Amino acid sequence: MTAQLDGSTALVTGGNSGIGRAIALDLAKHGAHVIVSGRDAARAEEVVATIRAAGGKADFVAAGLSDEASARELARRATELGGGRIDILVNNAGIYPYGPTAETTQDVFENVYDINVKAPYFLVAALAPQMAERGKGAIVNIATMVAHYGDAGYALYGSSKAALLLLTKAWAAEYGPSGVRVNAVSPGPTRTEGTSGYGDALDKLAATTPHGRPGLPEEIATAVTFLVSDDARYIHGAQLPVDGGRIAV
Repeated sequence: MTAQLDGSTALVTGGNSGIGRAIALDLAKHGAHVIVSGRDAARAEEVVATIRAAGGKADFVAAGLSDEASARELARRATELGGGRIDILVNNAGIYPYGPTAETTQDVFENVYDINVKAPYFLVAALAPQMAERGKGAIVNIATMVAHYGDAGYALYGSSKAALLLLTKAWAAEYGPSGVRVNAVSPGPTRTEGTSGYGDALDKLAATTPHGRPGLPEEIATAVTFLVSDDARYIHGAQLPVDGGRIAV
């Protein structure tokens, strides 16, 4: 990949750990000024320090992303840190509960949709028009392989990410004519801090894929960097599976 992001500014939500951390590091490696948002300040500052130690540029903005106001405030603060613009938005922040539909409470349901759907929606609402005015921008939404098929226990999480995939298509149609490309990446089972408690379940899920093992955050990150780069300039509304081949079976 020849992606060069020198001079661009990227906002990565949930960039303090796991896939988001790997995305932030990879974008910075390719020249982007990365603004990391998340809830855990200590972990986010570690990401920022790592990027700076490698000669990159990074900043941190704390954000809970529980409603429209928090999303718009993050967009405002990130834009200020970015020197008046955000060129790349990666909607990575998300929560992924697993369990029977009958045991889901309203609070859990609303929390999942607030973070997984509402926050990306209003971040795009705040930032995409500015990108469109400049005639260029890239947005990548992080979905999941379970947004593409039914799986017991993933009704809530999978449906929230399926909504994000539809938004990806709609935003590509809405903002593409103005030079803003919107795409999605659908990871498969990935070994991160957040999935460490899954035990053998992660390996069993990965065993259903042709590759046969869980993915690494860095393997998701390279797909995101490709999609936001000019190497992918003719790609709009795509949903790129990075799932070890699960989509093939």
